[in-house]
Amino acid sequence: MERLQKVMAEAGIGSRRHCEEMIRQGLVKVNGTVVEKLPVLVESRHDTIVVAGRKLKFEPKVYYLLHKPKKVVCTNYDPQGRTRAVDLLNRIKQRVYPVGRLDADSKGLLIMTNDGELAHQLTHPRYGVAKTYLAEIAGSVDAADIEKLQTGIYLPHGKASMTRIKILRRGPQRSLLEITLREGRNRQIRKMLARLGHPVRQLTRIKIGKLTLRGLGPGKFRPLKPVEINALRKLSQPVKAKTKTTRNKKR
Repeated sequence: MERLQKVMAEAGIGSRRHCEEMIRQGLVKVNGTVVEKLPVLVESRHDTIVVAGRKLKFEPKVYYLLHKPKKVVCTNYDPQGRTRAVDLLNRIKQRVYPVGRLDADSKGLLIMTNDGELAHQLTHPRYGVAKTYLAEIAGSVDAADIEKLQTGIYLPHGKASMTRIKILRRGPQRSLLEITLREGRNRQIRKMLARLGHPVRQLTRIKIGKLTLRGLGPGKFRPLKPVEINALRKLSQPVKAKTKTTRNKKR
């Protein structure tokens, strides 16, 4: 038996959080009964699960790397009718969705898949998957700014920090930073830098783990290679487990 939202995510409906929200909205039936509360355990081989009027089907898992341009949103449902990331993969038969989010004003590397379990592991802070960004900001940062960003800044939803910051270019009007995060709160980089008086002018995600945008122009996508998928799976282990593995290798 497995949790209903986990089964839905594995079927490519969306992330676990998105699936939980659909359940709470009464959009999911199990064996003809509407489910409105969690947790619910199901057996995917025997139970009939209907989501938004459609019977749940399990498609082959697919994985794509997309170079998301600006003004493209990372949601599969947008009442405003804006261009969605999934619209750029119009030749793909399977139903896929973005792993994590890049706001409409940001661009860069985005993984698209129907593998809900991997998507959950790549985005949950417990797994600490490194994501690297280029941030062009207003003004010139100093050592005090860097220390505050790394030790943590309190935002409305709690304390947030950056794992690593490298100054690539510094000037009186603009600076360019390379920033690595192991957590991914909503608009975290923009909010943290704005608090220090350095609003972000342009933000690009350039790396997830070892995946990069090399050879991929804006709006273009490609399937991930098996070796890349396996590398992502190895990355998406809980932080403690990865640390233990590293120590064992050193011995």
